[in-house]
Amino acid sequence: MANSSVVASSLLAFVSSLVLLLHVASANDVASTICPKTKNPGFCTTELKTAGSADLKALATHTLNLARKKAGESVALANDLAAKATDPQLKERYTSCSKNFDEAIGNIETAEKHLASGDYNGVNLAGSAVMSTVDDCRANFETGPADTSSLSTNGKTLDDISSIILVISNLLLQPA
Repeated sequence: MANSSVVASSLLAFVSSLVLLLHVASANDVASTICPKTKNPGFCTTELKTAGSADLKALATHTLNLARKKAGESVALANDLAAKATDPQLKERYTSCSKNFDEAIGNIETAEKHLASGDYNGVNLAGSAVMSTVDDCRANFETGPADTSSLSTNGKTLDDISSIILVISNLLLQPA
């Protein structure tokens, strides 16, 4: 009787390990399909590994959550920079970026609604709109005075996340 429980326990451990390996393999397969098509494949691979899923809808949800968090951080940073800026031109630019990132949050919310309803083209369009708002903020700083804060880095990260959203939404649009 004791031997059968040892065997059962060993079998359970083996099956659990096998399931974990298959999950990791399928997550890597999905990342290897998605990430080369994004703006920043290395960033994509890192972020998708944290998702804990190989399901495209779950990855889209995870990525939209990342986008919402980064856009929220960017709004807060832009507001803080605008409040502290002594240069009126920088103050205006940071205020404009705050509005851009706030608009990005609205686009992310729209993408989430489209994802929930199965409208993957809508997810794609909303993801593109997020990228446009990031570009609008970036355009504020094409001429001096320069932005020396981490706002441009936040914008690039949000752009990279949005790129992942676009690829996932395109894959979701493909027939199974």
